[in-house]
Formats: sequence, C-alpha cells, structure tokens
Amino acid sequence: MSHEDFRAAITEGKAALGIEFGSTRIKAVLIDSCFETIASGSYEWENQLKDGYWTYDREEIINGLQAAYRELKQEVDRQYGVKLQTVGSIGFSAMMHGYMAFDKQGELLVPFRTWRNSTTGQAAKALTDLFQFNIPERWTIAHLYQAILGGEEHVPNLDHVTTLAGYIHWLLTGEKAIGVGDASGVFPIEESSRTYHPAMVKQFDELIADKGYAWTLESLLPKVYVAGEQAGTLTAEGAKLLDPDGDLAAGIPLCPPEGDAGTGMVATNSVKKRTGNVSVGTSVFAMIVLEHELSKLYPEIDMVTTPDGSPVAMVHANNCSSDLNAWMGLFREFAQAMGYEADSGKLFGVLLSKALEADPDAGGLMSYGYLSGENITGLEEGRPLFVRSPESRFNLANFMRTHLFSAFGALKIGMDILTENEQVAIDSLLGHGGLFKTPVVGQKALAAALNVPVSVMSTAGEGGAWGMALLASYMSNKSEGESLDRFLGEQVFKDVEGTEIAPDAADVEGFRVFVERYKAGLAIEQAAVDHLK
Repeated sequence: MSHEDFRAAITEGKAALGIEFGSTRIKAVLIDSCFETIASGSYEWENQLKDGYWTYDREEIINGLQAAYRELKQEVDRQYGVKLQTVGSIGFSAMMHGYMAFDKQGELLVPFRTWRNSTTGQAAKALTDLFQFNIPERWTIAHLYQAILGGEEHVPNLDHVTTLAGYIHWLLTGEKAIGVGDASGVFPIEESSRTYHPAMVKQFDELIADKGYAWTLESLLPKVYVAGEQAGTLTAEGAKLLDPDGDLAAGIPLCPPEGDAGTGMVATNSVKKRTGNVSVGTSVFAMIVLEHELSKLYPEIDMVTTPDGSPVAMVHANNCSSDLNAWMGLFREFAQAMGYEADSGKLFGVLLSKALEADPDAGGLMSYGYLSGENITGLEEGRPLFVRSPESRFNLANFMRTHLFSAFGALKIGMDILTENEQVAIDSLLGHGGLFKTPVVGQKALAAALNVPVSVMSTAGEGGAWGMALLASYMSNKSEGESLDRFLGEQVFKDVEGTEIAPDAADVEGFRVFVERYKAGLAIEQAAVDHLK
C-alpha cells in the first residue's frame, strides 16, 4: 500500500485498532483494510511482587494504555500529517487469566492478580475434582474460589469479576463483555453453546451455597461473545480515557476483548483444526486446535478455545525467556565495560547463534530459568539456577544452548502428553515472539524440542496487537457467513511468506538427553526454592 492509501484509510475511518497488554509491553497497532500496519505505539512495563502477589498497579494500566495510544497517534500525525479522530473498529486484548474483582461502585477490591501467581493450588485442585475438568491455578475461577476458601473480606462485596482485557473493554464501552477465547481462561466453556458451561456453573453455586453471598457466579462473570460479533461501542467517557486530548470520536464499534492466546492464534493463522502455534515471551504456551476431545483429564493441559469457540489444548509454562534475557543483560554490561556498545539485535543475534555450534545435548550443562512457580513441573515458587558438573563441557556455545533448551523444557513435558499419550495430529506449527527474530536458532531449538517442523511467517514479528487488530477488522469487514479461519486464510494470509525448519535428528536426540537431565534435576531446583527464601 502507498503512503496515500494509508492516509486515506485513516481519514476515511476505515482503519482497525488493536491494543494488547502483554507482560512486558503494551502495544497499539493500526492496520488498513489490507491488514498492513499503518502505525504503532508502545509502553514498557513490568509486573511487581507486592504482598505475595504478582500485580500491575491500576494507575499504570491506564497510564500505559494512554501512552501506547498517544505514541501511535503521534506517529500518524508525523507520518501522514493527519490527526487521528476515528477508526472503523477497535479491539483490546491482554494476558489471559488472572483476577480483577470489583464492587457495585466499580472500585477494584484487591490489586490485580496476574496469571503469574501460583497461590491458588488448593482451589484449583478442588475445582478440578468437582468438575472433572482441569482448572489451572492461573484461571480466574481458581483465584475467586481461593479467595472464598481464604475467607478474604472482599468476597461478599463482589459485583463483577473479569480479566485485564475485559476490564479495559468495560472502561471504554461500559459493557461487561469478554471474548470466548479469553473467557475460556476464566471458567470452562461448553463447546455447543460457546459460553460458560451451565452444569459447572450450577455445581459452583451449589458448592458455595452455604456462604450466603448475595451474588451468583453467573451474575459476576462478563457476558461471552465470539469473534465477529460486536461487543459494544466506544462511549464519550471511554474516548476521553483513551485519548485525553479529546480528538477521538465516540461511537466506534468494539469487537470482543480477547486473551493473548487467542490473538497469537489469529496472528499466526492457527485457528483451524490440526494447526497450532507456540508463543514465546516471559511465558511460553503452545495452542493446538483439536479434532477430538482428549481421552482424559490432564493437569498439565488447559482446555481453552479459539476466538470463535473451537476447542484448543493449551500447554502453558510460566517461565520462558526472562532468565535468558537477564543473562543477555549481563553480557551487555560486559561489552560496555570493554568499551563496546552492542544493540539488542546484534547482541541476541551473536549469542544465540553460538548455540548452533554447541554439543547436541548442550554439553551436560543445566539451567532452570524459573523466576516464578511452574505448574507443569510442580514447583510453587522458582529460583533461577545454573548448574554444571566437573565433567560438563563448559563453553559459550553450550552455555547459550542450555538456556535456549531450558526455555522450552517445561513446554516439552506438557507437549509430550498430547503427541505421545493422546496421539494428537499437528499439520503445522507456527512460532511467534521475540526469540524468533534471530533467524534459524529459535526455530531449530523448538523443532528439536517438539520433533515437528516449525514455521515462522514474515508477519511473526507483528505480535498480538496486530492479531487483535485483525479481529477488529474481521468484525467490520467479514462477508456474510464468513468464518474466522476462512477470513484469515483467504484474505489476511493468502500471500504471506514464511520459512519452515524441520527437526534435525541429532538435535532431537540431543534435546531428549537434555530434557531427561532437566527432569532428573528438578529436585535441585526445589532445594534451591526451599533454601533460598
């Protein structure tokens, strides 16, 4: 598209806006009707551990939203000489799961509890046993029930419980709404109705009936919408909140707010059955769209949905790239001390590429990049740990390969359940996230871990905010009866190029040896947790 085409899309109000609240960055993306990025803006942030909970301050949520939009708006003005006053559609997405609880006055009763918390083990187990459906510790319902079990004083005053994406949508539209994909991390979804499973809702209400609360679960949870439906319009108050300058007009339609898992599926064209994607960042998760139900309940597998309601097996590991990033920071400090300034792209490119020269099993080295607990491996807390023996082959290549392999260690354990125990067929697996910006390395490591070809598309760097903008565009521009997978396949990704890397036999065997060592060494990680309080 030309500069003038982009300018016309803006002035005619045909662009779609997607904003995603990731774990380390809030990003806003504006796309045209051909799904190309017109402008973007971002805001860096980090969660904080306060009073035993990982959280983000409510004020920073709002400040970050405004800052990301303001940067996008300024880029529109700078690049196209246009004041951004309206768009065709808007969508918000965010980290899935977590707990935001409000009273009748709309006041946040306790600080936002994010997906990163592993404080709900008692509740998650009890609900899993009750429903005979896996309820992970991250899920909103687990946080709610844990608060009930703990007798937290805010529980009787509840009026509304939602996710971060649902909260932002509510602020801007006044509608307590949620997309089905995000909702599937709140409470189990019934496939046929594509809303909260009614029998399980009834079971929960019966479970807590003796508490005498004035609310029922149905009254607390936001209404579920599927992709393509309109879930509200931007109010005057919402427009002023998003754009304090007052330039943005009210009345813009909003699509259902979604979770980052759903936008990852959309951004990688992975909403069809037998397709999957792996999103790599602070956490790592694989999403596989299923043909058939799993044969039994697995505590390591989350059952969620695509943004249009198809069942998905999700393997989610809380820890992925954070410890690797910390080591990169250390190497940057060393380079600076030696008088060299290395930008992030070059630093990651050089160091990650060293992993290609390593021994297949990383030379007997081991690391656990656990900054938080890890459900898949059964640890309630984490401690970053690097271990080697006198016999280990300790060099830079093996060091980098160890941290790269470790980033996929917990994911591998969960994925083996699907591919080996359940024989789940995967036709294509797409990777996205910052780790794949360095060519080849991340793809080869993931292909070795999962023993399946891994593709990265030219759009992989666009990320979840772009995926959210696609969902907003789908709501406004789909043809009558056009499904989401058809819209993506025939319109968005029809001519998108990608690169596929097949697993190398030596790498696969090397990762197998590595992960056996990884599993055997988990007792060391637990000991570190126990002794480094």
